[in-house]
Amino acid sequence: MELKRVVVTGLGAITPIGKNVSEYWEGLKNGVSGAGPITRFNPANFKTKFACEVKNFNVLDYTDIIPKKEANRLDIFAQFALIAADQAFKDAAIDMTKIDKDKAGVIWGSGIGGIASLTQEIKEYIKGGEIPKFSPFFIPKIISDIAAGHISMKYDLRGPNFVTVAACASSTNAIIDALNYIRLGKANIFITGGSEGSVEEASLAGFNAIKALSTRNDDPQTASRPFDKDRDGFVMGEGAGALVLEEYEHAIRRGAKIYCEVAGAGLTADAHHLTAPHPEGRGAMKVMQFTLEDANMTPEDIDYINVHGTATPLGDVAELIAIKKVFGENVYNLNISSTKSMTGHLLGGAGAIEALASILAIVHQVVPPTINQFNLDPEIDAKLNLTSNKAQERVIRASLSNTFGFGGHNASLIFKKL
Repeated sequence: MELKRVVVTGLGAITPIGKNVSEYWEGLKNGVSGAGPITRFNPANFKTKFACEVKNFNVLDYTDIIPKKEANRLDIFAQFALIAADQAFKDAAIDMTKIDKDKAGVIWGSGIGGIASLTQEIKEYIKGGEIPKFSPFFIPKIISDIAAGHISMKYDLRGPNFVTVAACASSTNAIIDALNYIRLGKANIFITGGSEGSVEEASLAGFNAIKALSTRNDDPQTASRPFDKDRDGFVMGEGAGALVLEEYEHAIRRGAKIYCEVAGAGLTADAHHLTAPHPEGRGAMKVMQFTLEDANMTPEDIDYINVHGTATPLGDVAELIAIKKVFGENVYNLNISSTKSMTGHLLGGAGAIEALASILAIVHQVVPPTINQFNLDPEIDAKLNLTSNKAQERVIRASLSNTFGFGGHNASLIFKKL
């Protein structure tokens, strides 16, 4: 069976460095840090007191997308999902009267779904005394799949509809599932991507407890330091990224704007540890090899890698070890960067906004930087081009995006210029 080609025809984003795709790209290109003191709650008693929040976010600014009466019925992760999806859907300029809605679907990703609503409801329950009083919207607000449900209902998309949960690899898994459904001819169009609304007490405390977060409270803007010898953990982020994936011939017939082709994808497991990567990058190496094979491409065909690069002591080194094993001597011809240095880590939404960064790098032929590079970790090969501190112009024929998650989940995508 010959697999169908899949292209990207729409993009949407709401991130800590921009509330739409153009703002997000400007932030990436200019090396803007999205980190700052937490405003959502009082973090005085927490080890970490900062995060990468979506700045000045008010859902009532989006009543054209989320009516006022609906806003309180949605957790913030679902609000972000609807906003990014609406941008992508409009960008794709789809005429709903001319498509088969039964072959248009939504596959979304979120690592922890409505954790903000869960935390708030439990706090209210504890204050309420012996008789439990819960909102009738409690369950629909917290379940991760509700984001995909809301998106499908808004646009009357009747094809496959579900959410993937694979920790920090969730939204990359969602994109891969959408890719494969279209390849197999099971659908023509998907809105896919992921979102997270995890800047809240329980998630912050939980990640602090496992010592995963930076505690550089005296200098939040430079706290996310991938590859730096003084890195001390990731910075929590929030927001969403959305893509419209479309079967190539379908897109051509309707005269769609095409950003790039989704050339290949791969999935593996480390089978090693709950939270730590395999020290020699075993799963990371295999997922990149499988992705190249799936795309029928060689290491020499890739010009840019958007790495997982969370700024954790173990993860950064293991990923670069894996990249060197896969790319051999060609590794020195690559640009590598971690855009988490600017956006923070969106957990389940990370893969989606980093897919966007990888696509926009091809569109603009510019590699976004890894900011906050002060002192390279001596364990890291100094000859690697980590795109330190400043964006670099170059020819980008294809980019590879890596996303890894707790539990050993590894997912990679290759985007290719048409």
